[in-house]
Amino acid sequence: MSTSTCYHCGEPALGSPPITLGVGDEQQNFCCYGCKAVFETIEAEGLTGFYRHRTEQALTPRALTESEREQIRELDHPLVQKSFVVPVKAGLEAQLLIEGITCAACIWLIENHLGQRPGVIAFSVNHSTQRARLVWSPEQTTLSNLLLAIHELGYRARPFQPDEAERALQAEKRSALIRLCVAGIGSMQTMMLAFPLYFELVSDLSGDFIQLFRWFSLLVATPVVLYSARPFFSNALRDIRTRHLTMDVPVAVAIGLAYTASAWVTVFGGEEVYFESVCMFTFFLALGRYIEMQARYRAGLTGNALGSVQPAVASVVRAGGETEVVPVHELVEGDLIRVKPGETLPVDGEITAGRSTLNEAALTGEYLPETRQPGDPAHAGSINGEGPLTVRVLRTGAKTRLSGILRILDRVQSEKAPAARMADRIAKVFVSRVLIIAPMVWLGWWYVGADNAFDITLSVLVVTCPCALSLATPTAITSATMRLRKLGFLPTRAHTLESLGTVDTVVFDKTGTLTEGELRLIRTQTFAELDANQCLALAAGLEQYSEHPIAQVFKNQKPAVTTDVTNHIGDGLAGKTAGNRNVYIGHAEFVACHTSHSLPSWRSDAGLEIWLADDEGWLACFVLDDSPRQDAVQTVAALQAQGIRTVLLSGDRSGHVARIGALLNIDEAIGQASPERKLEVLESLKQQGRTIMMVGDGLNDLPSMAGATVSVAMGSAADLTRLKADAVLLNGQLRQLLAALDISRRTRVVIRQNMAWALGYNLCALPLAAAGLVPPWLAAIGMSASSLLVVLNALRLGKDRSTVAAAPAQPALVGAGPAG
Repeated sequence: MSTSTCYHCGEPALGSPPITLGVGDEQQNFCCYGCKAVFETIEAEGLTGFYRHRTEQALTPRALTESEREQIRELDHPLVQKSFVVPVKAGLEAQLLIEGITCAACIWLIENHLGQRPGVIAFSVNHSTQRARLVWSPEQTTLSNLLLAIHELGYRARPFQPDEAERALQAEKRSALIRLCVAGIGSMQTMMLAFPLYFELVSDLSGDFIQLFRWFSLLVATPVVLYSARPFFSNALRDIRTRHLTMDVPVAVAIGLAYTASAWVTVFGGEEVYFESVCMFTFFLALGRYIEMQARYRAGLTGNALGSVQPAVASVVRAGGETEVVPVHELVEGDLIRVKPGETLPVDGEITAGRSTLNEAALTGEYLPETRQPGDPAHAGSINGEGPLTVRVLRTGAKTRLSGILRILDRVQSEKAPAARMADRIAKVFVSRVLIIAPMVWLGWWYVGADNAFDITLSVLVVTCPCALSLATPTAITSATMRLRKLGFLPTRAHTLESLGTVDTVVFDKTGTLTEGELRLIRTQTFAELDANQCLALAAGLEQYSEHPIAQVFKNQKPAVTTDVTNHIGDGLAGKTAGNRNVYIGHAEFVACHTSHSLPSWRSDAGLEIWLADDEGWLACFVLDDSPRQDAVQTVAALQAQGIRTVLLSGDRSGHVARIGALLNIDEAIGQASPERKLEVLESLKQQGRTIMMVGDGLNDLPSMAGATVSVAMGSAADLTRLKADAVLLNGQLRQLLAALDISRRTRVVIRQNMAWALGYNLCALPLAAAGLVPPWLAAIGMSASSLLVVLNALRLGKDRSTVAAAPAQPALVGAGPAG
């Protein structure tokens, strides 16, 4: 049996003859050949379940013009892709904005349709933001082909740009504000008419005047219901169709029943109207949601505030030293750009000229500027301080460090934390029970002959709206997450914040985690007539011909004149002095092979030994070591004061690990641990009932980090380590671990407070409303006040509350500094 509307989009199926197609056992009509083509595509791929599960009609597809197709094909150009495409291990990744999504079935359809395309590695869509993450293999397909495949279904896809998203958010806020104003004006007008009648301030009114008041109230309340309350009705309809009850269902039922009943009484006669309750309920609910929206945006939930700090243009240095302003997406690796004081860096690069300070708060959370000079790195989003800089471009667009942080934030925000999922389940059960209790309350009061049975039922629906219950967890987690990001601690998984609060053991890697990860000279022991400075000059003269990390230790020393230097890879260096004397530097075995004298019996109790000798004998031994971070001692002590066990787990030799462990007063230090051994240690701790946080920075830490409850990567860690970690310590400050643990515990407390208040309020308000003690207008105020309370309580987590004292001076290692 055919229908008069389009099977795909629901528009009138006009035309003579009509466009028809057999669908199952029926003949269905289509409004255009575009809808018919989309249906045939869906049917051919076996995705017709879309039509059974969708909750909104699809948009009518529009055929692309040849010009539009050409614009989509231009997105395959490498220069165009620089601004939104980033290489990943599997292929290429792009962030897209999908238009035309009306319900969850649309997402299911698009994901399955694109998932069948060759070359697509991963594709997922976030319903709330309508943003998609696409990973594809460029060897098997092109980006334009995949975008055209999305257009085949009647949806539109384009690269996501933060400024466009910001405009969309501003439009959403503006629309919400207009709806709030309409509801506010309606509330004032209807209450102005209802209050005199409620409190008998006006007596001896004729029935005609009362009826006039009712008609005027109907006129005022209608735009409030049809415009201001429209999101509640559309969301409730979606929830009912998907059988997923949320707070919008009782809200829509209460508003719809009250308005319909009041309109019926106004037209056909009756006792009571509820226009003022309808308007006030809509106003207070819209006000609560608007404040909650403002709180989310102020906390930077979308990350667009970070994305917008990157400028769109840059001053590129041309031949001859002249500068030219060009779009940032036209910059290529190797270009030189000039950054003036006060400007924001548009790219990641290396400073080639100039000296200044950079404010990297957007990246690391460190608000104090850092001094930068030629040879130092500079990252997009940093603000130049005092002096002009010339920067060589290394990474642009989606490849910059700031873009990587934004992608991590997007991933975290698209996931739902366990506590938030639990709150949703509670809210769903609560809504279903309220929808059962409300008619039972009406039936009971009607049975005993109460005139205000409808008022009481309306109050029950309004006062028990679980808005506060649904807001209790996500607002707290959002506020805490953004506070941590500002401190330089970036959670990368939804569970991170909750899991941190349960940690009772912290396991540290050594090199690059507890220590600076950079060798320094801590002792010089001489064995001949040359003093320490002369030996250092000889060492610097040889090491200047090497790029090994050990050579960097001697770069600040004034080098002696050396010639005929030979680099023995992995062993050391050999050369001649100005007096034509052979001299050697390296590990003991290498140097011993070139001198006839036996190795001195002197040995260092710490660090790496580098020996210097000539043909006549041994000259000196340089002891190099990696120094602990400035805040390592303080952090370990503070963790232990909280009852948290600390463990040092490293692959370095046991003697060195034990010395660092003793210096930092760590509870247990384990050295010479292979990646497999590290994982065994963590498994043993877990069998003891320990909840573990693992902090590391190397690829060898990945197995043990995967075995920990929470894994934290240092900001200087390898890319893969940061990608797999549950959090990243962007600024490398260990003391921020204390802040993360503190904020996590406070978040758990705030969530429990919010949940207790939301549940307690609803459980107390329900019997009062069912007993007829709460009028509908008071129920609206109570419900909104409850929601605002949990939002304001959650926002306390975003405030600065210093829990960590300033780091003490770094303790000196034994024998630090050159010694004769």
